[in-house]
Amino acid sequence: MQKSLLASLVLVLVLSACGSMRESRMNPFNWFGGQSAETLAPSGGWGGTVDRRALVPVVTEMEVLRTPEGAVVHATGVTGTQGWWDVELRPLNDGYPLDGTLIYEFVVASPMSRSGTGSEASRTVTAGVKVSNRRLEGVRRIVVRGAQNQREIRR
Repeated sequence: MQKSLLASLVLVLVLSACGSMRESRMNPFNWFGGQSAETLAPSGGWGGTVDRRALVPVVTEMEVLRTPEGAVVHATGVTGTQGWWDVELRPLNDGYPLDGTLIYEFVVASPMSRSGTGSEASRTVTAGVKVSNRRLEGVRRIVVRGAQNQREIRR
């Protein structure tokens, strides 16, 4: 009984000393330095989302419809296969004119699965964007770009 009591007392003393040795150099867990977290992310962040949509292969039509608030730029294009979606006229230069020209890229997202060719009517995509009168000030030309061609309208 005395041996087990003595062993228990020694064990309690050793374990109570561990709390004060936590920061000690004698603790083997402290021999190789502390942990530090490093990240591969740039200090300013990654810069937001990336648009992975492709340009429409061919822009077939384009028109600008005047409205009291500005204009609507409307474009039609033809893709190589069916199933293209998420169509948009994406403005360049944040939608501000560059040397008197508003430039839009006609972009679409690729199909989720393999799809057939089909008729031209089934591969036709359409997009439009509203442009305010303020943005139209000083604009002499509006351009819609595709992968193989571009259409433009001059004032």
